[in-house]
Amino acid sequence: MAKLYFKYGAMNSGKSTMLLQSAHNYEERGMRTVIIKPLIDTKGADSVVSRLGVSRKVDYLLAADDSIQSVVNSDIEKNGSLHCIFVDECQFLTVSQAEELFWTAVSMDIPVICYGLRTDFLTNGFAASSRLLELAHSIEELKTICRCGKKAMFNARKINGIFVFEGEQVAIDNQNNVEYESLCPVCYLREKNKG
Repeated sequence: MAKLYFKYGAMNSGKSTMLLQSAHNYEERGMRTVIIKPLIDTKGADSVVSRLGVSRKVDYLLAADDSIQSVVNSDIEKNGSLHCIFVDECQFLTVSQAEELFWTAVSMDIPVICYGLRTDFLTNGFAASSRLLELAHSIEELKTICRCGKKAMFNARKINGIFVFEGEQVAIDNQNNVEYESLCPVCYLREKNKG
């Protein structure tokens, strides 16, 4: 039986880079993959973009009401057998789409590897990420460091270079003067208490 994998980490932990490398590894061995990304993630438009400068066009951009199983079934009918499904920015999926990823792995015997954030800029869980933590056969934290050198856990939001601790859950990096900085809990709390 294939498994559902959830690989999460703070920003700059190499999630997109790892996704691109893993897809390349499959394809180098003659195995077919698809890469899926939620439509709400407008960073990179229709591509997965690594901070290292590597990018690749995704196979499917998913709207919130799209069925993953329908997309996968249609892809297999059109292109033949599928060896792995990769999902970038999986935190932006719906809960039902996260559940579909699990059932796709189990019922179709296709590994599904999801990469994304566990929590938002306020340290609250994303609904899809929380569901993936509950369902995934394998969970792996990808680590990065804070400016102080400790392990970063949180993604602090900045607007015009100033840390903010209120606002909508979703604001895409490098759009509308929004950027994020990965911080350890101590540095996150220090910035939060400044306000």
